[in-house]
Amino acid sequence: MIKTENLSKIFQTDEIETLALNNINLEIKQGEFVAIMGPSGCGKSTLLNILGLLDNPSEGVYTFQQTPVSKLKEGKRTDLRKGNIGFVFQSFNLIDELNVFENVEMPLVYQRISSRQRKEMVKNVLDRMNMSHRAKHYPQQLSGGQQQRVAIARAVVSNPGLILADEPTGNLDSKNGSEVMQLLTELNREGTTIIMVTHSHRDASFAHRIINLFDGKVVMEENLVEAHA
Repeated sequence: MIKTENLSKIFQTDEIETLALNNINLEIKQGEFVAIMGPSGCGKSTLLNILGLLDNPSEGVYTFQQTPVSKLKEGKRTDLRKGNIGFVFQSFNLIDELNVFENVEMPLVYQRISSRQRKEMVKNVLDRMNMSHRAKHYPQQLSGGQQQRVAIARAVVSNPGLILADEPTGNLDSKNGSEVMQLLTELNREGTTIIMVTHSHRDASFAHRIINLFDGKVVMEENLVEAHA
């Protein structure tokens, strides 16, 4: 599903050049659950942004669903993300002015799905996340755990093949964090590919494989499939 070859990312200002990713070679298959770990500033979020088609690499090749995407313009990247990639963030990134239903519906509006179909799709995913009773509430009326459930509902409402999660339990207590990880695990068991950036060894233990980054390089990979067997 995903393959990178000698992927590098350089951030440049007038005075300084920062090598954020240095020759990253990865292959992630459909249906995998992969955790990316490493210290702050090692390039985890930069890598996730490139894999999620939010940014292009400076060098190297990125192939997404057998399509070379390393040099795509922003508009083409946006089109490819729609319906294919869902995002879950540490800070939830819900829109305060929209209620739960409207937040979850937003990706479907951008995909120009009919109002009737949107209503059914949002209802189904809110039922699944046990958030139907909060459909008319606004983000500030929800707990952190509930907000993250809504964020996951928004990420999966269009049934994408890939979910990218950036510290999805970072703002949650252990109980709500565990519930979020169980939700992600359930989605993965149903066939969704998940790539998760995390500092949490507990969260990483849910994955099939852990990729460790340091100074923009892959320094170690650990296969957890046998441990789950």
